[in-house]
Amino acid sequence: MEYIKDKYFEGERPLYARRDGLNLDGVVIGPGESSLKEGAGIEAQNCEFKGKYPFWECDGFTIRNCIFREGGRAALWYTRGCRMYDTLVEAPKMFRRISDVYLENVQLPNALETFWDCSGITLRKVEAAKADYIFMHSEDIDIDGFTLSGNYSFQYARNVVIRNAHMDTKDAFWESENVTLYDSEIRGEFLGWYAKNLRLVNCVIGGTQPLCYCENLVLENCRFEPDADLAFEYSSVQATIQGHILSVKNPRSGVISAGSIGEIILDQNIKAPGNCIIKSEK
Repeated sequence: MEYIKDKYFEGERPLYARRDGLNLDGVVIGPGESSLKEGAGIEAQNCEFKGKYPFWECDGFTIRNCIFREGGRAALWYTRGCRMYDTLVEAPKMFRRISDVYLENVQLPNALETFWDCSGITLRKVEAAKADYIFMHSEDIDIDGFTLSGNYSFQYARNVVIRNAHMDTKDAFWESENVTLYDSEIRGEFLGWYAKNLRLVNCVIGGTQPLCYCENLVLENCRFEPDADLAFEYSSVQATIQGHILSVKNPRSGVISAGSIGEIILDQNIKAPGNCIIKSEK
């Protein structure tokens, strides 16, 4: 393995196609493109990336205690086997068409359009802000300890498990499939529309018109915020809600049980079979 310490590189492909392993320590990648493209077995620690597209078409690489500046946008595309620890990612549009990626203690303060068309994603203690359209069309996702600020998250995502998350995100999980959330808070209007097999366990839900047009929706021991009104329209649902729901509108089928419900709206627009059982203690 080649070892490079405290060096500066810029321009086009300065470390291109290093396939026999490369260890970078304290290296700065300046303006330019594709500095490490087509590499394999790369280890980078204490490095700073300022140029575009450094890790494209790479295999088996580890990044520790590094910084990706905004100029290092779109840094990790078409890669396989990425491990990232204790790293600050200031650049948007990261992680596209990448498989087998693990992030731990990573901050993404400008996570616009990140994690598109990816598979095999594991996140531990990750924060993402300005994260509109994060996880679009991605699958096989395992997350624990996650803070998210950004809209349209997890749209069309499949096979997702999330634990201990705090998410401020509207239009989340649209047309998603096989998603389970545990012990999480999700705030933002139009949650989970058109989702299939969405399950929420011990979760807090906020925002108007949540969980509409869902198929096989399950809620276990969840709580609704005061602004979560007009819930479950045209959904097939099995729900146990602790406390109060402001309003429920035209659920299609299933059972909804809550401590109390402010308003139940069943009108001429309800869809067949229109036989949902709605129960409240008050």
